[in-house]
Amino acid sequence: MGNTMQKSQQREVEEPGQLQQEEDSNFTCEICIEPMLATRKFKNGSLCKHPFCLGCIAKYIEVKVEETTGYIECPGLSCKQSLDPLLCSCMISKPIFEKWCDRLCDSTVFGSESCYCPYQDCSVLVLNECRDKLKKIKCPSCKKSFCFLCKIPWHAGYQCNESRHLRDSNDILVGELIEEKKWTRCYNCGHSVERVSGCRDIKCKCGVRFCHQCGGPFHFGPCKHKRCGDVLCNLFMFVMLSALCYFLYFEIHSRRRKG
Repeated sequence: MGNTMQKSQQREVEEPGQLQQEEDSNFTCEICIEPMLATRKFKNGSLCKHPFCLGCIAKYIEVKVEETTGYIECPGLSCKQSLDPLLCSCMISKPIFEKWCDRLCDSTVFGSESCYCPYQDCSVLVLNECRDKLKKIKCPSCKKSFCFLCKIPWHAGYQCNESRHLRDSNDILVGELIEEKKWTRCYNCGHSVERVSGCRDIKCKCGVRFCHQCGGPFHFGPCKHKRCGDVLCNLFMFVMLSALCYFLYFEIHSRRRKG
């Protein structure tokens, strides 16, 4: 029993050394089927390990850079790991490496929403890497805010379809005040309304009722607009609670009569 346990422990100690010896030993490349020295073995970091020589991997990359968008899979059968450009840079020429990096950058840019910062002193490329529905964003370079949808400096207090009609600095100042005070503009006449408290059902001086939460036409129940989330109208809640109380009152009296 003691000898068996001792032998198993010795095997556990020897296994890592045996694996390291296998990695450092000579091998036969599975692509060109040629015997190779251990120093010529390709290593893809910790992603995957296959008996491929550096020369075959270099030729494989040269072909794939011209065919793919930058993402190059390992040539191993049934292996879905990608080749690391930094680990492969030492075995390929500088032009091939630069072209590979350019293809990776292009695939990243074209695969995501992007726009250029509208400010002339910046014009940096901005990517929507989170793939969210963006509107107001801050440029990571110049730190100025702009609208990602209409690609112009941020139009505080105005919708995108109104932003092109801003005439002077006074319009911009008014818009900034509307945004700061969290006023809502009527979708019909553009009049700004401040709500201190109470229901979000607003009746504008032009006669139109609108939702103060999202600025759209008024609606009962949960607001479906993304700005509102699951906000409930106070009037709607009052009506629903009244109906519930009436229902409970009716049920209690009907049961008493039956009893």
